[in-house]
Amino acid sequence: MSKQLTTVPIFGVPFSKMSMNETVNYLTEAIEDGCLTHVVTANPIMVMEALDKPEFAAVLHKADLIVPDGAGVVWAAKTVGNPVAERVAGFDLMHRLMEQGEKRRWTAYLLGTSQEIIEAAAEKLQLQYPQVRIVGYRNGFFGPNEDEAIVEEIRSLKPHLLFVARGMDKEAWNAQYKERLGVPFIMGVGGSFDIVSGKLKRAPMIYQKLRIEWLYRLFQEPSRYKRMLALPKFVVKVLRNKENVTKPRPEAQ
Repeated sequence: MSKQLTTVPIFGVPFSKMSMNETVNYLTEAIEDGCLTHVVTANPIMVMEALDKPEFAAVLHKADLIVPDGAGVVWAAKTVGNPVAERVAGFDLMHRLMEQGEKRRWTAYLLGTSQEIIEAAAEKLQLQYPQVRIVGYRNGFFGPNEDEAIVEEIRSLKPHLLFVARGMDKEAWNAQYKERLGVPFIMGVGGSFDIVSGKLKRAPMIYQKLRIEWLYRLFQEPSRYKRMLALPKFVVKVLRNKENVTKPRPEAQ
């Protein structure tokens, strides 16, 4: 890919400034060209995690593209005067790429969450996008001793798309095995399989427009409240450190 990406760093995490359409076009070209592209859909919780854990920040900086999947990131960039085009939600990006796959007869592999949810998600995505052949799927409950076998399975199936839902702390797996997997596109999709499978519902449009989709998810999963505490901390940190928000951190240079 020859296109130079324009980014804005939010506390050291370089977010793409591309719109959804630009992102889809960029990734479609990369996939067609066979480029190995690891995409991270990051939100304020992940930014705060990167500030607390240098090893997680290092994982994020290995990504080829970080998109602003979180209204808080969009707000922060605008607040400091270096806005991104718009929110690029991972759930929507997954579906947009599946739509591209329909036209191009791509193949996909789904990895992560529970066996029940991944099976239901695979079935529903296959019905929704019949021209995208889902060549395999597997739950996300495996340890390092199984990594080799799983990597080899995915490598042998040669999917164009690999969607992974194994939690924020497992994002390092995508970075670690990107080259070995040889998949043109790898992206962590958070709770997207839960929604696709029907286990959870996506926030109604009013929540999305008000940029409080996180609140609707909290209603459905109250156990997430501890993680959600990072959101007000992020807001306060941006407001108190406006002049430093977009300054590169030493480890990011």
